[in-house]
Amino acid sequence: MIRRLDALEYHRQERPGKIEVKSTKPCITQRDLSMAYTPGVAEPCLEIEKSPEKAFEYTAKGNLVGVVTNGTAVLGLGDIGPLAGKPVMEGKAVLFKRFADIDVFDIELDTNDPDEIIRTVKLLEPTFGGINLEDIKSPECFYIEERLREIMKIPVFHDDQHGTAIISGAALLNALRLQDKRIEDVKIVFSGAGAAGIACAELYIRLGAKRENVFLVDSKGLVYKGRKEGMNLYKARLANGNEPRTLAEAIRGADVFAGVSRAGLVTREMVKSMADNPIVFAMANPEPEIMYDEAVSVRDDLIMATGRSDFPNQVNNVLGFPFIFRGALDVGATAINDEMKIAAVNALAALAMEDVPDSVLKAYGNQPIEFGPNYIIPKPFDPRVLIWEAAAVAKAAVDSGVARRPINNWDAYRDSLESRLGRSQEIMRRVIHKAKRNPKRIVFLEGKDPKILRACQVILDEGIARPILLGDCQVIKDRIAELHLDLEGADIVDPRNFERIEAYVETFYKMRSRKGITREEARYILRNNPNYFGAMMVKMCDAEGLVGGVNKHYPDTIRPALQVLPLEETTSVIAGVYMMVFPKEVMFFADTTVNIDPTAEQLAEIAIMAAETAKRLDIEPRIAMLSFSNFGSTRHPRSDKVALATRIVKQRRPDLLIDGEMQADTAVMPEILNGVYDFNTLRKKANVLIFPSLEAGNIAFKLMERLGGAKAIGPILMGTSEAIHVLQRNCDLEDIVNTTSLAVIDAQDHHKCELSD
Repeated sequence: MIRRLDALEYHRQERPGKIEVKSTKPCITQRDLSMAYTPGVAEPCLEIEKSPEKAFEYTAKGNLVGVVTNGTAVLGLGDIGPLAGKPVMEGKAVLFKRFADIDVFDIELDTNDPDEIIRTVKLLEPTFGGINLEDIKSPECFYIEERLREIMKIPVFHDDQHGTAIISGAALLNALRLQDKRIEDVKIVFSGAGAAGIACAELYIRLGAKRENVFLVDSKGLVYKGRKEGMNLYKARLANGNEPRTLAEAIRGADVFAGVSRAGLVTREMVKSMADNPIVFAMANPEPEIMYDEAVSVRDDLIMATGRSDFPNQVNNVLGFPFIFRGALDVGATAINDEMKIAAVNALAALAMEDVPDSVLKAYGNQPIEFGPNYIIPKPFDPRVLIWEAAAVAKAAVDSGVARRPINNWDAYRDSLESRLGRSQEIMRRVIHKAKRNPKRIVFLEGKDPKILRACQVILDEGIARPILLGDCQVIKDRIAELHLDLEGADIVDPRNFERIEAYVETFYKMRSRKGITREEARYILRNNPNYFGAMMVKMCDAEGLVGGVNKHYPDTIRPALQVLPLEETTSVIAGVYMMVFPKEVMFFADTTVNIDPTAEQLAEIAIMAAETAKRLDIEPRIAMLSFSNFGSTRHPRSDKVALATRIVKQRRPDLLIDGEMQADTAVMPEILNGVYDFNTLRKKANVLIFPSLEAGNIAFKLMERLGGAKAIGPILMGTSEAIHVLQRNCDLEDIVNTTSLAVIDAQDHHKCELSD
């Protein structure tokens, strides 16, 4: 559930908005400045003047799309104007970048005159490699796109029309295949005669449906021949029948229903009246024309798709526009034509019939996914969509003659597409899905902290964990009300009046009585120190994991947990590892939080634990043991310690890929690793870096986070027998959610006892 205040904070926090412009070239020295601007910039200007096509070689034009709107049909909000529509256009820019590595300028035009929009966009042609028209009301959107396609030599694509058509078209082909029906034989009924409805109908006809079998229903009823009310040129092309009919009458006996209208228009009785083995695409957002559970309750032979992610077969436009533009831009297409759209449809349909790789299964919680009634189109986060769809669109552009820069080596092109797949967003989504498979009860030590409470809202909404909030019950409830949160599903526990406090006291007293703790002191500590009480909840099986430290120093949170909970049987040391997420890769840094000057034995254990942490997150570890020396180049007790730790790991775990001692640049630069030191066993750059001391690890991860553009996720505490995770002070909401997800995964692997009732 997305709440108003959360959405506003998301858009307002740090830098307002969701996009920024970044330089792709260095501009540090005077020479850089002279190259970027005058006089160096004159050279590409002169080359482009002689040959305009060189703009794609010397500027960002070939990877730049203009997202253009006048705000007359923004999502389900209607005509809210261009300025109010700007957050949506920025959101579209984010999706272009995230899924296809395409840069975007959003352009909001303050006019309702279609011809003025056409003139303005035409004048922008030198700037862009493509134009994405967005949220322009019907029927003007048809006219605007048609004219711009006629007069411009770059791709123009109105996503509201064609996006839904392409994605649902792929779903239709596969649904018909499963229902054993031919597209040329089926009766198709549309609810909604706006941009998306008309575009879907026309595309289905291009895919093979007969025009006489396609029926369009709008708010006035059936669009039939001779109807006068509410008609336009584009509806008239799809007029069918000779008399008025309601949606209920039109849908009777239909093989396919496609809804792009509004919630609640379709009833159970209407679904019952459809032909055998029907196909229902209820694509209105956020609520479909009929809810999934209602439809399947009356027909067990149907295949259904909606626009929602919580039901099977989500028709999501993000499966279309980023990849269509990627393919079009990469060949310098002058248009996005029907051949390219149909290529996109066929690529998506074909991909859905492929075996789903483990990486996709893991991203969706390892739930079984295979071609069938509940999986007729690929998942939005399937990384293969970029390669399949963009390549198909690019090839169709070449084959249909609209490509200015044809591709000759298609294998190399597919490799280039794969290189665009970043890791920064994928990794935590995979972790969250893994956590959601089996949510655990996680106790939060700072139960009244606003940041913890807001994070718990996300955690509950996502189904990541079952939170337990420690603190004064009334204070926490008041704070929840002040923040306008709905934390139903979270438990609030006040240690001062906890019903099992005496059992906790007795257990804690027996553990610490020979450490100078009396029974009364044990009772006082547990009632007044949430760090100890939270750890005891895990020990006593009232919780399966612990997260804390948002307002405390790291040692103050970890020390009580270690006094209550033992280490793993296989280790004698605990350590902290940060998962460093870079745009293209993920690395692990350890130890970054605990051991100031570890011994060789401890370094070896830290390396093994870090490798196992990487494996738990589905990343194959390549371990570099770091030092100031490269493979014995400098003999010193500190470098000798690292070399000895490397040998210990190799002896204990010959299955692990590890080498050292080595300098940091050697570990991450293949040209050094395989050039100067070609005897190494890693061969590829390391992704698990083990630092020789706490100061080195802590400095490195903080510099990479602040200056190197990495997202630091963690610290992940290794070596404990239970899921104990300590937050960094002043961390943000996202850090808390990420750490909780990691704690749940940890608890899935570690926690063995049954929870108390």
